[in-house]
Amino acid sequence: MTTNLANYPLLSQINLPGELRNMPQEKLTRVSNELRSFLLSSVSKSSGHFASGLGTIELTVALHYVYNTPFDHLIWDVGHQAYPHKILTGRRDQLHTIRQKDGLHPFPWREESEYDTLSVGHSSTSISAALGLAVAAEKEGKNRKTVAVIGDGAMTAGMAFEALNHAGDIKKDMLIILNDNDMSISENVGALNNHLAKLLSGSIFTGFRESSKKILNNLPPIKELASRAEEHLKGMVVPSTFFEELGFNYIGPIDGHDVDSLVTTIRNMRNLKGPQLLHVVTTKGKGYQAAEQDPIKYHAVPKFNPEETTLPKSKASLPTYSKIFGDWLCKTAEVDKKLVAVTPAMAEGSGMVEFSRRFPEQYFDVAIAEQHAVTYAAGLAIGGQKPVVAIYSSFLQRGYDQFIHDVAIQNLPVMFAVDRAGIVGADGATHQGVFDLSFLRCIPNIIIMAPSNERECQLMLNTGFQLNSPSVVRYPRGSGTGETLPNIDETIELGKGLVVSTRQEDKVQATDSQPNKRIAILSFGTMLSEAKKAAATLNATIVDMRFVKPLDINLINTLANEHDVLVTVEDNAISGGAGSGVNEYLLSQGKPVCILNIGVADQFVKHGTQQEVHQELGLDADGIINKIDKFLL
Repeated sequence: MTTNLANYPLLSQINLPGELRNMPQEKLTRVSNELRSFLLSSVSKSSGHFASGLGTIELTVALHYVYNTPFDHLIWDVGHQAYPHKILTGRRDQLHTIRQKDGLHPFPWREESEYDTLSVGHSSTSISAALGLAVAAEKEGKNRKTVAVIGDGAMTAGMAFEALNHAGDIKKDMLIILNDNDMSISENVGALNNHLAKLLSGSIFTGFRESSKKILNNLPPIKELASRAEEHLKGMVVPSTFFEELGFNYIGPIDGHDVDSLVTTIRNMRNLKGPQLLHVVTTKGKGYQAAEQDPIKYHAVPKFNPEETTLPKSKASLPTYSKIFGDWLCKTAEVDKKLVAVTPAMAEGSGMVEFSRRFPEQYFDVAIAEQHAVTYAAGLAIGGQKPVVAIYSSFLQRGYDQFIHDVAIQNLPVMFAVDRAGIVGADGATHQGVFDLSFLRCIPNIIIMAPSNERECQLMLNTGFQLNSPSVVRYPRGSGTGETLPNIDETIELGKGLVVSTRQEDKVQATDSQPNKRIAILSFGTMLSEAKKAAATLNATIVDMRFVKPLDINLINTLANEHDVLVTVEDNAISGGAGSGVNEYLLSQGKPVCILNIGVADQFVKHGTQQEVHQELGLDADGIINKIDKFLL
């Protein structure tokens, strides 16, 4: 895809931030307007994260204008908002490849550019990393600056406050920019507040403050009085001094779309000593009305026509697993008032919007706080409620200690609906849900279920919800296969797999690649559809194992006795995964079995569509067949 750069006379001159810094400041508004127009044009043609980037146009321009990047370190929290940053740092002409296989990474990525200081994908890491960089910069002694941009949503995570607390304590030189696009403080933003922010960040005010502190240092009562007077003065014109209680010099809030004010204020703050916090107010989707009105809908978009007021409707398809889970929540809550659902800020992604509206007293969004979500659910369980924690596989990693310490050790009846398990696609390595079976399988007291389709998924949700112990139902991103759903009171026997089909003895023909080997394929989860295709080609027995813990050891014994080769298939890391559980059991029994584990090798999985990634990893039918053929040679 080519873009006519003639439509962007200033932006076309900016291949790297150094060229931006050579422009006079009065041109930055035009640069910002061109950058916003380019982002709209590019993403509407290629798809990707959208509303967040529109909201950080001016801030991105100001930061690269004031700071000497990449020598100075600029960190973006999460990175949904970093598309403008990519455009200004040498990746403008590749932006149309973002989130596509072998294209630009969806988030800032160290391997991709020297301007990407920190690889990100999960929220609330920026302040911790920035503090580490600030300490390293001080030891380096080259006057390198450090700045991090964090959103008000990411600021809800405990990790962000841990970092703020530490930064305020050790008082290293750094700037944190709070990009606020949700707080109700619009009345505080405008010319007056921008003027005050410039004054409060300027050399006259800061010089007076520091000098007065030194002069009054030996007079505690007077020093305290002066300090209180300063805080009362600031309190009249700016919001709470909460951040200053943590040791930060707080400036703002200011208009995040006024690039001139941003440049002036950031330039003033760049050379201030100690930890600084600048509070800027922005609008998600700024400059594109539909995105401003519905930033959630326009957070990540498919290809669309900017001239139209709505996004294109997706083609009619089967319900997603997230939708099936959300419907199950509603149906179960209708008959059981003790059901309580917990999510760490993923109501839309986890299919919980309808539930939140219909059952507000049984719904809890705890913000971006996975650790809290897990232990909060433990408290609910102890109190006699029946908590269901809806959480993405890659986000559950953040609540691992709480899972062990607060749920599993105490054997509490908390059910985890683990969404986005397996290969997720375009979000790449930070979001691929390929470790959950490995890090969960070793924990005592828990039941782990992996449904092969939506009917099995609802049966497992029913089963897990009725247990008096911790349970996990892990399911993928994407749609089901069209199976009829069961009633909400139907359950399945724990630890029992299903034989889907057996090999046909009358079809056995010896070949070079398959010399009369009797093969059984043990499939875990939604890999079953591709495994069935492979089994049909190889004339193999195919089994839906259903349970990762406990394993169906009677079925495994039977399969081992009646087959020459066992093959396990899963969309999880091979190391420590479901197949490893089969290996461990067979070894413990001293059974001389030939076994092949198929799954995700010891590597991080890059971005691409789910189909592309499955094919590349050999997790489609052809890949499974090829792996088995090579194993048997």
